[in-house]
Amino acid sequence: MADDLNGLSDKALSILAFATYHRLVSGERVTAVIRKDGAGHEADPEGVKELEERGLVTAGETDIDLGETAQQAVETMVAALRREVGR
Repeated sequence: MADDLNGLSDKALSILAFATYHRLVSGERVTAVIRKDGAGHEADPEGVKELEERGLVTAGETDIDLGETAQQAVETMVAALRREVGR
């Protein structure tokens, strides 16, 4: 089931939310996020696995590369947040 966003768990959504945060802060499209930062912060392993199994990301030891569908999901999340606050 490649590129399927339907019914993502909160653990998987947390990774996209992290990417959304970076999109809002940087103002640029996010293509990857850090999986493990070496300071004790780590993306949820179950969320990473779910996104990988759905073909939405490719995860390495320290990074998570977002596929096109995941990148578009981040853009959609940004737009939804902005709509919610009247922007």
